Amino acid sequence: SPGWQVRVVPNKRPVLAIEGTPDRSAVGHYDRMRGIGAHEIVVETPDHRVKPHAMPLLQFSAALTVSRNRIADLRGDNRFKHILLHRNYGTAAGATVHHPLQQIVAIPVTPLRLSAQLDAARDHFRIKERCIFCDILTQEIDSGTRLVHVCDDFVSFCPYAGRFPYEINVYPRHHAHQFVETSDRLIERLAAHMLEVFRRLHVVLGDVPFNWMLVNAPNAGGGVRRPGYWTTLSYDFHWHIEILPRLTPQAGFEWGTGLYINPTPPEDAAAFMRDAG
Repeated sequence: SPGWQVRVVPNKRPVLAIEGTPDRSAVGHYDRMRGIGAHEIVVETPDHRVKPHAMPLLQFSAALTVSRNRIADLRGDNRFKHILLHRNYGTAAGATVHHPLQQIVAIPVTPLRLSAQLDAARDHFRIKERCIFCDILTQEIDSGTRLVHVCDDFVSFCPYAGRFPYEINVYPRHHAHQFVETSDRLIERLAAHMLEVFRRLHVVLGDVPFNWMLVNAPNAGGGVRRPGYWTTLSYDFHWHIEILPRLTPQAGFEWGTGLYINPTPPEDAAAFMRDAG
């Protein structure tokens, strides 16, 4: 139907089912649970052809606002421990349709990689009484060699030990652990910041496939909680966005070791993208 700006629909091929309970149980030494969750599609625009770097600001801002609101709603379901927002752009990045869309997946577990980040952040805060992400942000701003784009509210940089060439992190400049608490004003500024990063990627790399995903605090109220579990998130965690261009494949070495071969130093990648500004 005409006249719409952003739409949210259930995924026709969901990775998890919305009905039921996880029913976690032991199978000998193993654990199992039912594939319970939510899988939604946020259609960013009616325009089938628009590229990420060319998305109108108000359109992309509206899509991010809708995604924020959907995440906030899903967080009210205690079956879900984590909610992932992401976009796959290009076939090599896993996109199965070419229309601009984001995906929201709510899952009944905290992902292992996120758990490791949360544990490290909590340990850092316990020792130093500072957010490790704020410390990283301060170091990157002071150094400047890996900065991609800086504005009043957000900073983009290539991480010191990025897994992929031209990998980019987008951090809020001010400490914030939970994306759903981001105001409409900051959502619009985030949209403007990300569009500028996408534009610079396009200038340097062309129409490169990439993934971006929100790294957000887990749903601390979801499921059964252990005493003291994720109770310090507001102090030690800092939401951010990761942008991963898909320039190099993952093969036996990466799968066998968990290590990555990145042929482009982050300082070089960042310099190329700064020059594209």
